[in-house]
Amino acid sequence: MNAPTATAHLLPEIALRPVPQALLDALATRFGAQCSTAQAVREQHGRDEGSLQAPPPSAVVFAQSTRDVQDAVRLASEHSVPVIAYGAGSSLEGHLLAVQGGISIDVSRMNQVLSIDADDLTVTVQPGITRKQLNEAVKDTGLFFPIDPGADASIGGMAATRASGTNAVRYGTMRENVLALEVVLASGEAIRTGTRAKKSAAGYDLTRLMVGSEGTLGILTEVTVRLYPLPEAVSAAICSFPSIEAAVRTTIQTIQLGVPIARCELIDANSVRMVNAHSKLGLREEPLLLMEFHGSPASVREQAETVQEIASEFGGNAFEWASTPEERTRLWAARHNAYFAAVQSRPGCMAISTDTCVPISRLADCLLDSVHEADASGIPYFLVGHVGDGNFHFGYLIDPASPAERSQAEQLNHQLVARALQLGGTCTGEHGVGIHKMGFLLDEAGAGAVGVMRAIKQALDPKNILNPGKIFSL
Repeated sequence: MNAPTATAHLLPEIALRPVPQALLDALATRFGAQCSTAQAVREQHGRDEGSLQAPPPSAVVFAQSTRDVQDAVRLASEHSVPVIAYGAGSSLEGHLLAVQGGISIDVSRMNQVLSIDADDLTVTVQPGITRKQLNEAVKDTGLFFPIDPGADASIGGMAATRASGTNAVRYGTMRENVLALEVVLASGEAIRTGTRAKKSAAGYDLTRLMVGSEGTLGILTEVTVRLYPLPEAVSAAICSFPSIEAAVRTTIQTIQLGVPIARCELIDANSVRMVNAHSKLGLREEPLLLMEFHGSPASVREQAETVQEIASEFGGNAFEWASTPEERTRLWAARHNAYFAAVQSRPGCMAISTDTCVPISRLADCLLDSVHEADASGIPYFLVGHVGDGNFHFGYLIDPASPAERSQAEQLNHQLVARALQLGGTCTGEHGVGIHKMGFLLDEAGAGAVGVMRAIKQALDPKNILNPGKIFSL
């Protein structure tokens, strides 16, 4: 296997495509106040939570319906102008950047629940609804949507990036939980893929093709997802360990024994220290696992006892239970705020975030070598991971005014991804390719597979207007 190229992390050279005044006039005529060219609005829609930067889009259309999306795409297509879908702005790999110019289509106002089919355990929503809004809407049915990437991301964005998160070890990722879609193609045509049936053998699986396509093949305007019964009992626990290796070995054995743990999160000692300061907690400043168990009272107790026994074999101690919903919420909120806690720990810093995923049997090898490299670099960092499924995240905290620190952080990212690929893993477990990992996709998938991806893109988007410059170059 070839190592990823040394320039894999660099922002591609920007070649802006012209946005003619005729298009801006046509958008203003069609959308009125729903279209903005204000600098502040454009800048908001020209950045995500990642570290890369590009010029903002030339206009922002606030879509309120599928027809709005269709009309905006058709107008853009007439002028061969790029369009970039925008949901909550929480992506990390430059997905929202207008690297070739163009217009942004904001679907955040398309946030309605269209139908709840509780008997079939499905719900159909518009793409702008966030995961928290969705769960609030279905809570009276006794069901919930389990995919939890941390940020209150939009369902459309989560489907487009094939998101996962803390519950994936038990409930899977968006790939397993999206059943059907309505998608606006580059021509402005709206198509439907999939059905509410749990399985189908009819034709190509266009739903799976669109899930994870990062807005490069179509703009999602309806999403049908699976729901799950709220567990009868939920129990959460934290357990501190003498080393990261001990925590990871506990995780590996738990998964290999088939314990149906719902959540299993690793937080390294650096991150615990940061979270304690940010969230006013008193956690032991050692590597820890934050776990959650779902099921009947008896099964939850059995799962927890099994994991506690495994942890004790690896020196796990201070097994503490969060028995009330309020305690669980506080712990998980602290975990989800780890990024902000880390950034706060070094005022004025920038976080270079990255994620990889490896087979569970190789998790310890990948993590420990990566931790050693990060420690040796001297750059402050944080480490958290959905280690139950082999996925983890590093965040390198750099001085944005220091090119040397930026270069060193990107080199650490380069080495981490190369290691994951050598161990049979992937360059990204859930953040997506976007811009930041375009160079790594070729190393992971190979020229033949990327060639097939390009052919699909060119067939569906011959003018290359749908989020161009992402995943791979044409």
